[in-house]
Amino acid sequence: MKQLFLLRHGEAGFSQGSDFQRQLTKKGRENLIRMGESLDEKLKSVDLMYCSSAQRTMETADLIGKRITIKESIFTRDIYQGNLGDMISLLEKTSASVDSCLFIGHNPTISLLLSHISDENYLGLQPGMMAVIDLEISDWKMIGFGTGILKEIIQ
Repeated sequence: MKQLFLLRHGEAGFSQGSDFQRQLTKKGRENLIRMGESLDEKLKSVDLMYCSSAQRTMETADLIGKRITIKESIFTRDIYQGNLGDMISLLEKTSASVDSCLFIGHNPTISLLLSHISDENYLGLQPGMMAVIDLEISDWKMIGFGTGILKEIIQ
């Protein structure tokens, strides 16, 4: 069985720059630190992390990475720009040796991904919320509609 952790970036403020450059707010950082502390009991490490290369997602990854071990990280702008199909394609390319994957992204795509994989009604992840999904697959190439079970929402 594989596990997928979908995390929407923490609360971000508005900046003088582009949307891509938006940074986490103080409240966003504090909420992620608190959530990270609660992960100590549930999640010690992940094999792979996919993360949008936008400023607020990279800050989110940094804060979470202080609480859990992330063995390999891939930062890509494709998550920022992509749609549901792009996210599925990215996950399908994951090595079969990866058992746990943390995916840090943006709404609405991260919430659509959760609904698609778990075959649940749309659940809009709020900033800093994480969904834990158990995948009933042996290889990431098999990921798709209804292949996962939503186990928990952490915030």
